Amino acid sequence: MNSPAALHAIVKGHVQGVYFRAFTERHAVTLGLTGYVRNIPSGEVEVIAEGERIKLEELVKQLRQGPPHSIVAEVDTDWLEPTGKFGNFHIQYF
Repeated sequence: MNSPAALHAIVKGHVQGVYFRAFTERHAVTLGLTGYVRNIPSGEVEVIAEGERIKLEELVKQLRQGPPHSIVAEVDTDWLEPTGKFGNFHIQYF
């Protein structure tokens, strides 16, 4: 369960303009994960994260909760093989 893994998540709901990216970055950094979070044109938030599976699962729990002014309707997750290409976790801008 603590093996390296990668997560691709799409967070749906009222999740843009409510500090969702900063919220995600703070939790991911605290958990020691790498990757990025970004807003996507559909109005959703995309998260790519790598690290220990148990820590990624904790991040998913946080994504489902969201920051105070967000309304998370759904979090779609896909589990992937880690690439090791990220040096840190950051907010990505288009």
